[in-house]
Amino acid sequence: MMAAAYPLVVLATGGTGGHVFPAEALARELIGRGLRLALVTDRRGGVFGGLLGDLETHRIRAGGVAGKRLTALLQSGSELAIGLFQARGLLKRLRPDVVVGFGGYASVPTMLAACFGGFATAIHEQNAILGRANRLLAPRVGRVATCFDVVEEMPAGMEAKIVYTGMPVRPEVSEWRDHPYPEIDDEAPVNLMVVGGSQGARVLSDVVPAGVVGLSDGLRKRLRITQQCRPEDLERVREVYAGAGIDATLESFFTDLPERLARAHLVIARAGASTVAELTAIGRPALLVPYPHAVDDHQFRNAHAVDEAGGAWLMNESVFTPDALATRLESLFGLPAVLQRTAANARAVGRPAAATALADMVAELIPNGANGGEPDDGRQAA
Repeated sequence: MMAAAYPLVVLATGGTGGHVFPAEALARELIGRGLRLALVTDRRGGVFGGLLGDLETHRIRAGGVAGKRLTALLQSGSELAIGLFQARGLLKRLRPDVVVGFGGYASVPTMLAACFGGFATAIHEQNAILGRANRLLAPRVGRVATCFDVVEEMPAGMEAKIVYTGMPVRPEVSEWRDHPYPEIDDEAPVNLMVVGGSQGARVLSDVVPAGVVGLSDGLRKRLRITQQCRPEDLERVREVYAGAGIDATLESFFTDLPERLARAHLVIARAGASTVAELTAIGRPALLVPYPHAVDDHQFRNAHAVDEAGGAWLMNESVFTPDALATRLESLFGLPAVLQRTAANARAVGRPAAATALADMVAELIPNGANGGEPDDGRQAA
């Protein structure tokens, strides 16, 4: 039987944004290079949209363990065992050249099966702390792609495997990277963007309107707010802004979010991997309010990394009060040079070629002859 003409790359991912966005960016880049792709996810995930929705897709069993009780842990263990068995059969049939995981427990059975089966492997870590699934996989895979130059909880002796690629962003985000930071002076309108992530954030709907109402009359009249809210919060937030005479545009989802980010003088946001990547890709200063219940407090680590680079200000939810926010906004909007410098620092953190770097790393793992020949050091021993 003749070998396939083009190498096959299997992507293993769950359905959350932090995993889907880099997987889709890599898929786009690899398809542009003529490679074949297949997607493996778990049975709980919904239907993928965009480019991933067009890929040959396989669903297997998987299970998470973070924060679960003993009975749930036992059930998850059996789910993982079944998923591993399914994944081993699937990979034996597909015979991929490289298998790439994007974190989360949906990727674990496939990545373990790939390691046990002797396939070339890589994982991508979106956050500034190695996720629990990737912590299990990192010592076993051939490459670990990271989005931050320093990643906590990385096992010892991993230096030769780590490739700092950055977090890929959507093309429509990259298009705004060279849009200059908007000028700001003592009289012109100032644009404040409030982003709560894919699900919105209740705390931002609670604190930001109350904080803005407490601003000085001069700043309040100049303020132009664009805020993403949960659908159930829209009306009450709209009433607060209207009652204070504040110009505000509120939606539960913005189709033109990259353009709105580019036009913002300051952004208030959570610190998920995708949000941080988009802010730094475009280069906009932000007050980052990490979600305090995120697994391993990874949003705090993300925010801290950008804060340390001078591209944002970390503000823990415990001190994110209306009075504290009003004080911070009065100070920042009175210091346009500081905002502009912070925007430049944020842009310097961004990795505009992240998708290309990630694809280069994957391409280097393809064994000689694509479907044959001796594996390189990214292929694990069976």
